[in-house]
Amino acid sequence: MTSETSRGIVRSSELTRFRLAPNPGPMSLDGTNSYLIAAPGAAARVAVDPGPLDEPHLQALAGEGPVELILITHRHADHTAAAERFSALTGAPVRAAGPAHCHGAPPLQDGETIRAAGTDIRVLATPGHTSDSLCFHLPQDGPHGSVLTGDTILGSGTTVLDYPDGTLRDYLDSLDRLERLGPATVLPAHGPVLPALDAVARAYRDHRRGRLEQVRAALAALGADADVRAVTDAVYADVDPSVRRAAELSVAAQLDYLRTEGTVG
Repeated sequence: MTSETSRGIVRSSELTRFRLAPNPGPMSLDGTNSYLIAAPGAAARVAVDPGPLDEPHLQALAGEGPVELILITHRHADHTAAAERFSALTGAPVRAAGPAHCHGAPPLQDGETIRAAGTDIRVLATPGHTSDSLCFHLPQDGPHGSVLTGDTILGSGTTVLDYPDGTLRDYLDSLDRLERLGPATVLPAHGPVLPALDAVARAYRDHRRGRLEQVRAALAALGADADVRAVTDAVYADVDPSVRRAAELSVAAQLDYLRTEGTVG
C-alpha cells in the first residue's frame, strides 16, 4: 500500500490528486472531493475546497506537503467550512469569489491567471449553482487540459440551482462558457472524474432544456400562475423526500426563467 493510498489520496489527472471528505449525503453524493494541484517537481501545492471541518481529512491533505494557496469554488459549507482551519494548519491564504470566504488574500477575479504549484490556474466565473461559483481551468494538465468544476458540473447526476442566488439564465451561460473549453478533463467536487467537458456541458444543457419543456407542459395543464409546489408535484412526482427541497429550488429557477423570458405557454 502506497502512502497516497493509506491517506486516501487518489490521482485524478497529471497535475491533480484528491481526497474524498467524509461527508456523504443526498446533496453531496459520496462526499466532497478536496483537490491538490501540483506540477511534477513543484515545491508546494494548491488546495481546492478543503471541505467540511474534519481534522483527519485536513491532516491527510496537509501531510502531502507544503500548501501555498487554498482556492474555493463557491460558498456552500461542504466546500468552505474547513477553509479557515486548513489555512491555520498550512499557513496558506484562502481565496474565493466573495471576501467573506477569503483569509489573508484578496477575492478571485474572473479571467485571472494564477501561477502557483508549478502551473497556471485560470479563474472562470460560472454562476448558476450559486452566484459566486467559480471553475479553475488548468490548461497544462494533459493534452486537453482539465477543469475543476466545483458543483457547476458533477461527476454524476445534475446540479441544483440555489435559487434565487443561482439562476437558470446564468447557469446556461456558464455551460456555454465551459463547452468552449473543448474536451478537457472534468474534475468535479462531487462524484467521479469525467472526460470531455464539452460533451458533458452539452448533455447538461439538453437536460435543462428537457426539464423546461416538462415545466412548460405542467403550466399548460395547471395554469400559467401555478406555484412551485404544484409544478414540482407534476414534474418530479417520484422524487425522494430527501431531495424534495432541491427539486423545488430547480422548479423555482425554471419558472423564473420561463416567466422572465416570456416563454410560458
